[in-house]
Amino acid sequence: MPRPSQTAPKVIKKGAPDFQLLVLTFVLIGFGILMVFSASSSLALTSASYNNDALYFTKRHIMYAIIGTIAMFFAMKAHYSKYKKWFAPFFLVTLVLLLAVLVVGVHLNGARSWIRLPGGASLQPAEFAKLAVILYLSALIAKKGDRLRDLRTGYIPVMLIVGLVAGLIMLQPDLGSCMILVATAGLIIYVGGASMKHIMASVMLLVLGAAIVFGISSLFTKDEPASGNYRADRIEAYLNPFADPTGGTYNMLQSLIAIGEGGVTGAGFGQSIQKLHYLPNPYNDFIFAIIGEEFGLIGTVLFLLVYAYFIWRGIIIALRCPDIFGTLAGVGIMGLFAIQAFINIGGVTKTIPLTGVPLPFISYGGTSLVIMMLSMGIMLSISRETNRALAEKQETGNGYTRRQSVSMRMK
Repeated sequence: MPRPSQTAPKVIKKGAPDFQLLVLTFVLIGFGILMVFSASSSLALTSASYNNDALYFTKRHIMYAIIGTIAMFFAMKAHYSKYKKWFAPFFLVTLVLLLAVLVVGVHLNGARSWIRLPGGASLQPAEFAKLAVILYLSALIAKKGDRLRDLRTGYIPVMLIVGLVAGLIMLQPDLGSCMILVATAGLIIYVGGASMKHIMASVMLLVLGAAIVFGISSLFTKDEPASGNYRADRIEAYLNPFADPTGGTYNMLQSLIAIGEGGVTGAGFGQSIQKLHYLPNPYNDFIFAIIGEEFGLIGTVLFLLVYAYFIWRGIIIALRCPDIFGTLAGVGIMGLFAIQAFINIGGVTKTIPLTGVPLPFISYGGTSLVIMMLSMGIMLSISRETNRALAEKQETGNGYTRRQSVSMRMK
């Protein structure tokens, strides 16, 4: 009779999260905390609105990072396939929040994007929408399979979902978040196997629609001063930052001055001049300009290389996932980080028109940081399955090799 140990099936251990991805996440978050302190301390210290507390923003950012870390580890512990079942309620809650912000949202900087919560905290539904659309599209495309290439039954239903959410965000209006959401959705749809003919047609319609909306908006605001038409201000700042240096193009000009002052080696950590009430919100949308001023070209390039490796590592993990839902969700999450970082850095450096979005993991923010870290938890959960499948494949291969070797010796 064979021993029980010889007949018992071998149990495959649960995969471990990708160590490099986890470490890089905390490196970026740690660097973000340092930069928020550097960019905000002088402003908070000299303002009664922030209790003259140099650590006002830093302490709040650390609190959000702790909440985000808890959310990340909970998301990492759950098997990623569960998000394929949970996406529907999450998506419905997001739609409710996007509708609610249009009614009870706080009007700030030309947009109604925030819901004020008790205790002074705020909630930004557009940040939830980014993750909700990633999970929704990943689950829907995984279910449709090759039917995604069919225009009527596959492609159009997917695009209607994207259009619904993007439309609600534009009603706020929040152009930056809308661009990020649409670009991320397009990446998922492309990886999911949609017809390039359909995708290119959608891009052309999107460009045409944006031009019409911008034209209509310009007609209604043509009599307003430059400072009252924020879309025109941003286009003008992109084309000519010196056109109105004390008005509509002020932010862009001060951002370029900060980057230019950094030179090759930078002024040194904490030594930025532009953060001293020259550059608005240096701890948020323009934090990359402060990085450029304090660390110079060398430090900025090093930061971008770390960020690029972080994105590359995540995409490789997603593409190796044995399940299509995991691949699409992983590519969507890492694509979200890459697209949002490009729009932030591109706007700050005048590579593209300024839209005003936070730099993932680096900029000060509550909802944004927590949702980004929750998304990383899902990404790390996907990495656990990727590593588990890889370990199983290697173990099976090694076992086959050993059996072959024993057989050869017996012969």
